[in-house]
Amino acid sequence: MNRKQYIRGLSAACLLAVPLTLSGCNWFGSESAAVDPPPSEVEAQMLQISGDSTLDSGVMGRVTEEDTGNVASKDKKASAKADGPRTTVYLEDEHGLLAPISLALPKGDKNDKDATLKNSLTALVSKGPLAASLPTGFQGVLPAGTAVKNVTVDAATGLAVVEFNDSFGSYEARDERKLLEAVTWTLTGQDNIKGVQLWVDGKKLTEMPLKGTPLDRPLSRTMGINLPKHSTNVMNSSAVTVYFSAESPDGTQYYVPVTRFVDPAQEPLKAALNELITGPESDNGLQMVMTEGTKLDSVDAGQNGVVTVSLSDDMFADAKDVPAEMLESVVLTVAQNTEDSLVQIVMNGKTAVTGTDHVDYGKPVSAPEYVNDLPL
Repeated sequence: MNRKQYIRGLSAACLLAVPLTLSGCNWFGSESAAVDPPPSEVEAQMLQISGDSTLDSGVMGRVTEEDTGNVASKDKKASAKADGPRTTVYLEDEHGLLAPISLALPKGDKNDKDATLKNSLTALVSKGPLAASLPTGFQGVLPAGTAVKNVTVDAATGLAVVEFNDSFGSYEARDERKLLEAVTWTLTGQDNIKGVQLWVDGKKLTEMPLKGTPLDRPLSRTMGINLPKHSTNVMNSSAVTVYFSAESPDGTQYYVPVTRFVDPAQEPLKAALNELITGPESDNGLQMVMTEGTKLDSVDAGQNGVVTVSLSDDMFADAKDVPAEMLESVVLTVAQNTEDSLVQIVMNGKTAVTGTDHVDYGKPVSAPEYVNDLPL
């Protein structure tokens, strides 16, 4: 039985508070009908409720073996040598979902300290100057012709102020939230950025032009990503982020973060892992990373920042050759929903858990610094 046969197929969201202003502009265009966005009531409630920061854990930086003395290296391959720095940007896949993609950026002006941030956002421009550098099956969500005029970061507050040209307003209404998620998650992946404020041609925006998404407060990862398409009672829920698997047109596997809403009485990390076991919606191109027999036995946050996740699954009785997608999704999900940096997995009571990537997940491992380092 091959792996495809047995493996089938983010705290409550809020926005930070900083007032903005907007002058009337008529260049934004008219609203078009929404196609497969999250339900409007979900979007509205997500902007009204507040919660803790479990969706806003920021960078998934790797903890090195020197830092802990016992960390399994989980880089599947060495990053390709590039002229410029590597970073992670959030691109749209063929199913309309945003996924973190590792890219090698062009060299920037050494006198421009924010060149990397500008290039990261430029990679999000549809048919833009970096479009040829994107992996097969992925594209940017910023409208064609969008230019990143300036990016500044306040070191004291972690606020990134981004200025676009007026082509920024030429998107389709149905893509409004996706555009905001892509920009926000791309920038807050940098360890010094906590929130994002948007400007267009020298004017701060208080709302998005087509559907009126409020921008009176800086955007952060607490807004979630890839929200459910179907109506959810957000006001009586907490939000967690889980990582499912998907496959690109050329057959390359990658991970996709998805915000799920759960009972606020549940412990967030346990709830997130149970959502991972439940699996993705059936119509969004995501694949199960767990089997139908996977169960969550326990989650323990021990000392030294190590979270121990205990699973049981009769299909992997000896805890060997466990699909890497299954184990890696657990690591990514834990990293996104806690402040702890290391994860170790127990399978069927066994503390040596070997993945198909030859990594022992029974030892503390950290989430990869660059998720989805895909071939071009």
